[in-house]
Amino acid sequence: MIPAARKPGRFLLLALLLAVAFLVNLGLGSVDIPFSETVSWLFGGQPTEPSWAYIIRDYRLPKALTAILTGSGLALCGLLMQTLFRNPLAGPFVLGISSGASLGAALLIMGASLLGPAAAAWVVSDWSLALASSLGSLLVLLTVLLVATRLKDAMALLIVGLMFGSITAAVVTVLSSFARAERLQQYIFWSYGSVGSLGWSQLGILALLFGIGTGVSLLLLKGLNALLLGEHYATSLGIPIRRLRLWILIATGLLAGGITAFAGPIAFVGLAVPHLTRQLLGTSDHRLLMPGVLLYGGLLMLICDTVAQMPYSSYVLPINAITSVVGAPVVIWLLLRRNRMLF
Repeated sequence: MIPAARKPGRFLLLALLLAVAFLVNLGLGSVDIPFSETVSWLFGGQPTEPSWAYIIRDYRLPKALTAILTGSGLALCGLLMQTLFRNPLAGPFVLGISSGASLGAALLIMGASLLGPAAAAWVVSDWSLALASSLGSLLVLLTVLLVATRLKDAMALLIVGLMFGSITAAVVTVLSSFARAERLQQYIFWSYGSVGSLGWSQLGILALLFGIGTGVSLLLLKGLNALLLGEHYATSLGIPIRRLRLWILIATGLLAGGITAFAGPIAFVGLAVPHLTRQLLGTSDHRLLMPGVLLYGGLLMLICDTVAQMPYSSYVLPINAITSVVGAPVVIWLLLRRNRMLF
């Protein structure tokens, strides 16, 4: 356990690293903009080149903010699910929640093409995409929750999540056989994962969903801490378990669904960050863990996006590839040390 006196310093370190990663993310890209010009613009100055202001304002700034919301939201999803299932391997990607959101998006994007180009353009919108993904993630999460009541083994639940992922992938494959070429291409590029394709209006929708999901989660702090000691103990404290589960489902569905709708299915962030935060803070108290995972998730996603951007190059790597490189070793570490987790 880490002494309580050191924990504020670690929060300050996370916040400082997040600010530095944010500035680095803004300053690096395919166009070489002097770092001093970027900092000057943030504080109200005007860059030497007018085009630089456009690049920072309309591309790099929304991308950096999207990365923070995406990383923080997925990390919070992972924390909620690991507490709900009392399983260190729970996460939105591993348990198939992101796959459910992907299925909802695929049904909307590729299924709408069967209605014709005009009808498809009217049906597929920012709001409908967010709604479809949220409903897909909620449906899979509810199914996993029902299955988890009959499974006590962490590995068995992991396998169930992988099977849900396989089922949704099969349905998407069937849909792709009937989809129009342009809709199929749209879905394929979306599935690679990206935080750089959102405009300010889409970012506003994502921020709204993130705010609602995070606000609901903050109201559940007492119940989440009680769940760590078991449902019977939580019930003895007067915690309404069924209502708590429902609100966790709602918060997770909004966060995972909204993020997946706009940024694509991002792997491993939700699984890895809660454990990295526990190691950093040395606690399982959600009053400390929740702000910790929000900061750590945003930091990790900014770093991954900076690497995926390949600074000073026009090439952009799929961000899923970068997060998998970071997250997969954490999963292996968890499997090797699962009996020593903070649960």
